[in-house]
Amino acid sequence: MSVSATDVREVVEQVLAELRRGPTPASPAPPAPTSPAPAPAPAPGSAPTPTAGAPAAPSAAPRSAPSAATGDIDVPDPTLPAARHELGVVDPANPAGLVNLASTTAARLAVGRAGPRPRTRTALLFSADHAVTQDAIFGDVPQAMLDELGLFTVQTRVTGQDEFLLRPDLGRLLCDEARATIAQRCVAKPQVQIVVGDGLSAAAVTNNLPQIYPVIVQGLQSAGLSVGTPFFVRFCRVGVINDINDVVHADVVLLLIGERPGLGVADAMSVYSGYQPTAGKTDAHRDVICMITANGGTNPLEAGAFAVEHVKTVLQHRASGVELRLMQSGSR
Repeated sequence: MSVSATDVREVVEQVLAELRRGPTPASPAPPAPTSPAPAPAPAPGSAPTPTAGAPAAPSAAPRSAPSAATGDIDVPDPTLPAARHELGVVDPANPAGLVNLASTTAARLAVGRAGPRPRTRTALLFSADHAVTQDAIFGDVPQAMLDELGLFTVQTRVTGQDEFLLRPDLGRLLCDEARATIAQRCVAKPQVQIVVGDGLSAAAVTNNLPQIYPVIVQGLQSAGLSVGTPFFVRFCRVGVINDINDVVHADVVLLLIGERPGLGVADAMSVYSGYQPTAGKTDAHRDVICMITANGGTNPLEAGAFAVEHVKTVLQHRASGVELRLMQSGSR
């Protein structure tokens, strides 16, 4: 038995008409009139009911009332300050205590739920903050800013972003071209060598370097200290200061580098320093000023002034890291 295209089209139109009319009532429906009957006038303020075979009118529901029927799932932006710090616990036993507790930390407290399923607002905020960290890690420091500050660029032995994350050891060593460039362009044997590295947050360098860098340079020069030729290191890890100083032979190396981003703050910078760093020296021989950011950390201007005072202390004792602490405590 063959079915013509006309028959198929009629069947489809009948099914669509039934779907538009909705479920069939329990009582038998009256027979359809042979001629179209005029539609009843809609009540004031109500939307007209679509007739069978006519396209349904779009929903007039406001966007503030999400509806599964319309597919509208808009929610408030969870990253806005008011939404970020909103407490989600309903009717807490100690409201004042909960407010005080939440104000002391950036941790995700009082979200209003315990268990494996977070609330939608909590999940969206987490996803948004995670996206910011990805941008910080995989972003680039603007070349225009480096040019404005007079920083030329060299690179470690890392060849790409994925390798940078998987091979920290390569980020602690300069490539051959970088060593040759530094030897050619940098002043040898300065008292202080300033280096800027992207680290794990390009956003940290982008947001903080224009404020902290001039404070450090001007402070060191005002203290009568000789400052070497500053430069920028791409794919930089902290340990690269050993390799750098094997070329420039400075008394103190200052490394301004982006910290590993967190889900609360993704643009924090650290200033690492070491007295005469060289191959074989470890974190025990270094000092660090961390959490430098205008977003809840140490202000970059204040951190720059503190870094200058720290350099003076390192040069005075001719030591850094654990050795400096032992000398300051009188144990050495």
